[in-house]
Amino acid sequence: MMHDTPKEADATFLLLDWYDRHHRDLPWRVSPPMARKGAVADPYHVWLSEVMLQQTTVQAVRAYFNKFLKLWPTIDDLAAADTEDVMKAWAGLGYYARARNLKKCAEAVAGEHGGHFPNTEEGLKALPGIGDYTAAAIAAIAFNRRSAVLDGNVERVISRLHAIETPLPAAKPEMRARVLALTPEDRPGDFAQAMMDLGATICTPKRPACSLCPFRSSCLALATADPETFPRKAEKKQKPLRLGAAFVAIDNSNAVYLQKRADTGLLGGMTEVPGTGWTARRDGETSIYAQPFAARWEPCGAITHVFTHFELHLSVYRANVQRAETGANGWWEPIASLKAQALPTVMKKAIAQAIPNAFKAERS
Repeated sequence: MMHDTPKEADATFLLLDWYDRHHRDLPWRVSPPMARKGAVADPYHVWLSEVMLQQTTVQAVRAYFNKFLKLWPTIDDLAAADTEDVMKAWAGLGYYARARNLKKCAEAVAGEHGGHFPNTEEGLKALPGIGDYTAAAIAAIAFNRRSAVLDGNVERVISRLHAIETPLPAAKPEMRARVLALTPEDRPGDFAQAMMDLGATICTPKRPACSLCPFRSSCLALATADPETFPRKAEKKQKPLRLGAAFVAIDNSNAVYLQKRADTGLLGGMTEVPGTGWTARRDGETSIYAQPFAARWEPCGAITHVFTHFELHLSVYRANVQRAETGANGWWEPIASLKAQALPTVMKKAIAQAIPNAFKAERS
């Protein structure tokens, strides 16, 4: 059921007025004062930031965004980059399929669109790695298209404003319709970013600052219920636990044996230490007998890493070996340069379990 709410135009005005005064300054954003001076959004910056921000915080993305722009200032530069270099630069952001699709999308924009992003949702969704949300965000923010931009922050704001009782994800169509009704023709990009900022800074998951919210006089959740209970969510299923093992080999020059994962599948194309065949759906071997090559392997504890759909428990083993003993096709990387490799967080955890100071310089 869709509740009655105040006029959309009034709510939109209040939000944009709040945004003009309280917007966040972000490295990829054209703020209202910048826009008044004639600045326009760069679609490359908008796209790059939106891909990075999926399942990641603004605080974590800032440094990665700046690093990518320094390495690859334009979409053509990124398209021409070596895929391995892109994976290395992405390491630590997680959800590595995004990095692979980032490279594919850059190649498509450079090769098929002359280095210019399509300016419609439909055209954007035809590009690799761009789904409904990202297409709407780019269309609104980069091209001022009236699009319903619906991320986690916006879902929270709109569900509270209208007291939407339907739990997620079933509520998304109603939420999208509500957001589109509020989105103005003249400042759709600012409206989308205002909704995001409101959710990130005022309409927070816990203890929202309702007294500071531009929607406080019209928020149905505040008037009739507890805002913290919105959005309603279906009961979460417990994540399955998967088991496996990781083997950290060190040679007499203080280098670690690494190898590259297959280009497809979980953590595709990333760097790893040898391990067993665990996946999101099945366990791998956990004992010392699953060793990748003969050596004096010693157990050195275990690590846990939580992926989106499962939790992984890895038994970690360490061995000091001679390079010739491995008989494998990887390479030896000095400990001092490990942080420059395309190591996903789970592999960094495994190496740090075996070599506690391996990433000391990175953490300092």
